[in-house]
Amino acid sequence: MPQQKDIVRIAIQMPGTVAQLIQLDQKKPLSAVIKEVCDGWNLPGPDNYALQYSEGAQMYITESNRLDIKNGWILRLTKAPGRRAEDLFKGIQSSDGGVRCDSLKELASVSRDVTFAQEFISRDGHVLLVKIVEDSKENNQIMTYTLTGFMELMDHGIVSWENLSTVFIKKIASFVNKSTDEAMQQVSLDILENMVLSSRKLFLQVKQEVTMERLIAHLQVANQQIQTKAMALLMALLQTAEDSDRKEMFAFLNKKNLRSYIYKNIILSSSPVQDEMAHYLYVLQSVTLNHLEARMRTPLDCYSQEQREILHGLRQAAFETESENSLSHERRRSLCAKEFKKLGFSNNSNPGQDLVRTPPGLLALDTMFYFANRNPDAYSRFVLENSSREDKHECPFARSSIQLTLILCEILRIGEPPSETGSNYHPIFFSQDRLLEELFCVCIQLLNKTWKEMRATQEDFDKVMQVVKEQITRTLSSKPTSLELFKNKVNALNYSEILKLRQTERLHQEETLAPPVLELKERLKPELLELIRQQRLNRLCQGTMFRKISSRRRQDKLWYCRLSPNHKMLHYGDVEEDAENPAIETLQEKIPVADIKGLLTGKDCPHMKENKGKQTKEVLDLAFSITYDVEEYSLNFIAPSRTDFCLWTDGLSVLLGRDMSSESMRSELEILLSMEIKLRLLDLENVPIPESAPIIPKPPSNYNFCYDFSQTEQ
Repeated sequence: MPQQKDIVRIAIQMPGTVAQLIQLDQKKPLSAVIKEVCDGWNLPGPDNYALQYSEGAQMYITESNRLDIKNGWILRLTKAPGRRAEDLFKGIQSSDGGVRCDSLKELASVSRDVTFAQEFISRDGHVLLVKIVEDSKENNQIMTYTLTGFMELMDHGIVSWENLSTVFIKKIASFVNKSTDEAMQQVSLDILENMVLSSRKLFLQVKQEVTMERLIAHLQVANQQIQTKAMALLMALLQTAEDSDRKEMFAFLNKKNLRSYIYKNIILSSSPVQDEMAHYLYVLQSVTLNHLEARMRTPLDCYSQEQREILHGLRQAAFETESENSLSHERRRSLCAKEFKKLGFSNNSNPGQDLVRTPPGLLALDTMFYFANRNPDAYSRFVLENSSREDKHECPFARSSIQLTLILCEILRIGEPPSETGSNYHPIFFSQDRLLEELFCVCIQLLNKTWKEMRATQEDFDKVMQVVKEQITRTLSSKPTSLELFKNKVNALNYSEILKLRQTERLHQEETLAPPVLELKERLKPELLELIRQQRLNRLCQGTMFRKISSRRRQDKLWYCRLSPNHKMLHYGDVEEDAENPAIETLQEKIPVADIKGLLTGKDCPHMKENKGKQTKEVLDLAFSITYDVEEYSLNFIAPSRTDFCLWTDGLSVLLGRDMSSESMRSELEILLSMEIKLRLLDLENVPIPESAPIIPKPPSNYNFCYDFSQTEQ
């Protein structure tokens, strides 16, 4: 007798018939369920049929995904994936053009289903599609269906991209270079992007076949989908290219004023920027700005004649001095040291030492030199104004410039590889060829203004820099589309405005509580912390799916980890992508909790040290490891989200007998404290609070209220 929890009440439809309402026993084999449904309609050959979702993606029901079915869902009886694959395989080879077209159209749709894709590929269906493309005898509509079906099949990762022939690659490239059919161009661009990302060999072939000129032309069309796909291919080429190739490509794009075109036709367009395009704009911004990384990580060479001349050029541009050639060596050294001190260098006798620290390294020298040449009057005014103040109120230009350059590098994420999911681009980037330098010119003057507003002294240097960073960050978050707009907004956000914003935010975050309430809050904390601890352990018992680190965008391997119900073992093992909450017995590996020695996070993790410099801040923020047995053994994690990171690190801390420390725990504790205190106060005001939760009503005895469309048709 099946248990009630294993029974799901559903409806099953088939065109031209009255829907069957059945009780699906999840313990019964799917083949037996399909046979019963076929018997209900007197259909022979149940092996030729399968169940499919009737809405949404309309995927086939398999033994691995059947547990997703819920009460009241409607399924459809349809051709089995093997039978459908065989029929389409034959239809594609028909001599009748209409049959071929219909078969390829259906293929383009059903290939999204991995169960069907496996059946079709097992018959070498993908090879047949490649041949159709290589022969190029079909019309544009049939060719579009062929390419779409091929792309959907390849997207499952069953077949390697590297097996494709040179003839096929040339044909796809020709559709991008010469075809006028927009649908065919769109899917061809998508195929080429995946080729580029799959291997260096295919990158070189695609780069040779598709010209940058042609990609830029695709960015100028009105069709947003083609614009997005062309940008995707362009970003794939830039990211996959080696340094020499990338420099050559950037030189060409700058020559063609790509950023200017994007600014005028995409950023300032009346149509909103789509999410996918936003990601590629973010990638272009990130890859472009990362060209500054080399300067940022290179310290000043005190023996470089060129760099010494730039330093002295800064000094000479700020101060009008008598001819230095007529001075003695000692007098000249004394004068230089005095003027370098006025410029704000800490080491006035050897100012190059201030620029040895990396980052910002030589980039700070570049920004200072750019400002002095671009805005000579503003530069002289800044230096002379501060050198004439009392010592304790001087705003040191050089020290401020070095720190400001570092802040801008952090805000613009220079040196960090682009995230695969990032979309936070700055519209202002596309309006300027030298964004960092232009922002520096505005912000160094802002810094001097803020310094005066705060009446700062040398002891307040760090405080001033924090305010300036906040001014820049808040202004950029408003997405200004031009440098002038940024300048106006950031200057309007003066120190008093920052204080007002901070005060407002603080009032939202904090509640002014009376002493008795504060005492109550402290008494409630231990009980609520224990509640959070139990929740964390329960969450670890449920387990989480983790991804292994991979340089490939597709086909990432997955593994699952969960805590045993008695909290004594961590079970883990590799799983398939469609696996959901695998049973603890299926996880092959385990670690006794008693053997766990430590918990590491971020850059301290072994897998982050192995890839030092290659991981983004986002990945570092999600990384944690446990060390066990002896120190050299570790289990390494990359959490799917920051929430999962907090849940797991808190749960592991509880297992190790340590205090929880995540921001999620602090936030939840504050929420629970706030709710509990409000409930206690309500109780004090004689508001009745139920002792137990309301009873949940029983499920209905039947589902006859489900509307049956087939009855209307009769």
